[in-house]
Order: sequence, then C-alpha cells, then structure tokens
Amino acid sequence: MSTAFITHADCLKHDMGDLHPEAPGRLTAIQDHLIAQGIDMYFTHYDAPLATLEQLMLVHPASHIKKVKDTAPAFGIAHLDPDTAMNPHTWQAALRSAGAGILAVDMLMDRKAENAFCAVRPPGHHCERETPMGFCFFNNIAIAAHYALTHHKLERVAIIDFDVHHGNGTENICAGDERILMCSIFQHPFYPYSGTDKPAANMVNVPLPGGSGGEELQAAVLESWIPRLDAFKPQMIFISAGFDAHYEDDMGGMKLFEKDYAWVTMQLRDVAVRHANGRIVSMLEGGYVMSALARSVATHLRALAEI
Repeated sequence: MSTAFITHADCLKHDMGDLHPEAPGRLTAIQDHLIAQGIDMYFTHYDAPLATLEQLMLVHPASHIKKVKDTAPAFGIAHLDPDTAMNPHTWQAALRSAGAGILAVDMLMDRKAENAFCAVRPPGHHCERETPMGFCFFNNIAIAAHYALTHHKLERVAIIDFDVHHGNGTENICAGDERILMCSIFQHPFYPYSGTDKPAANMVNVPLPGGSGGEELQAAVLESWIPRLDAFKPQMIFISAGFDAHYEDDMGGMKLFEKDYAWVTMQLRDVAVRHANGRIVSMLEGGYVMSALARSVATHLRALAEI
C-alpha cells in the first residue's frame, strides 16, 4: 500500500505577516524539494477536507471554536496572542489542517494507504483544549487521535512528538486518558516551559538540554519510548512531526540531522508494524529554516514509504 500525502492549497493562504517564521513558504519548500529529489511520484496525493464542527468538538469546546472563528478578520491580520495571528484565510486553512488528519485516519482504517503524511499549516500541538497559542488554532493531532478512538472504535492509540518544543496542548488535552499514550522529546528549559511538572501516567516526556543530538534522541527512544509503546500496543500511531530540532534551525537549540529523523521514523514504523498493522498518521508541526525543513521531511517520508 502507498503512503498518502495530504495537503491543500488553502494552507498556503494563511499568513501571519512577512516576518513570521510560520510562513506559507514552508509548504512550498517541502513540495519543491520532493519534486527536485524525484520522490514526489512515490506518494498518492489527496486534498484535505474541511473538518466539521462535530470533529473539532472531539477535543475543543464550542466556546473555543467560536473564539477562533470570531477573531478571523475580513482583511488584514488579527492577533489571538503576540505569536498567533489570523488573516482572512486562516479559518479555512485551520479547518483543512484538522481535516487532513481525519482523512488520514479514514484512509488507513479503510486500507487505502498504510501510512500518511499531512503537509498542513497552521500546526496544532501547542493549542490547548480552550487556548490557541504558539502558532496553533486547533490541535490537529489530538483531533485525529480522538476521531480514531470514537469514530473507528480503536481502543489504544499513541501520539509521538519530536518537535523541539513540548506539545503542551496535546498533553493538556490527552493527559489522564488511558486510551492514549503520548511519548515526546523536547528541549528544556524552553518554550512553552512545560512537560516536566508531574506529568500524568500516560505521558512519557523526555526533556533534553539544549545542544542534544542524535545520541540523546536514540537513548530517549530506546530506553523510554519503545518499552512503553510495546507494552501499550497502540492500534494506530500519530506523529507530531516537528523538524525544528534540526541543527540548522535557529528556532531551537538542538542538533538533530536528517539521519536522526530517518532513524526515529524507522523505529516508529517498526512499532507500527508490530502492533498497528503499520498504521501511522504523521502531521507537520514545526520547522522554520526552509532547506533544513524540506530535507528533513523528505527523509521522514522516505522512511515512512521505505523508499
């Protein structure tokens, strides 16, 4: 079966300003690099649908959704916080980003693909149940995971987050839910300064100091993640795929290389084969230096598709 590549042109229209690092060019850089490398043809391409209100409400209350929708400006830019802003196209892009994860879950459960990568923006893992923040409006990965649990009646899913920033929003939504195991690494101390204060039993948080690289990542995965994942036996794996821990990305201070993203993806693919019929839904989070982001995503996709 193929690897699905899910995106939408609406995700290019969301723009938070000329100097904002979470820029439309992130998606263009990824797609241009896949074409230049000659691997674009290996993936089956799909347009992300619009998430429905019911799907958003799997993790967000109606008040949160209304707040985001009401903030969307008719023109110009409107800020929800100093880092998180909307233009007239943001609402539609945010619905596409959440909808991509929904489509990915359906495709995997219907055996139309073995795994999927959602090249979408805005990202999602900082958005808490009732608080948009950190460039994020809805928590795309948490919505997709809860959709798999509720709509497809899965009993156990895992969320993996290797972004340089802790996925505080995902933890806020999923902490204490025995159906979900969340494993993460993140630079600490660092924005959003969370993830270390008595995490719930279903959280496997491995904070890493600035300057950490491949050796520290491998230790975290082999010593902390894999034993818990194998004991948990997830029926689907979700990846918050942030690539801002790359050594070229000055948004953070970690030192990962493309080979490290290939290695961790292969480890997760092996877990998925053992327990989840190979099912992995990966969703783009961070990564702000265009060349490093594009190369890292291509490496991640090669590992998913076994190219």
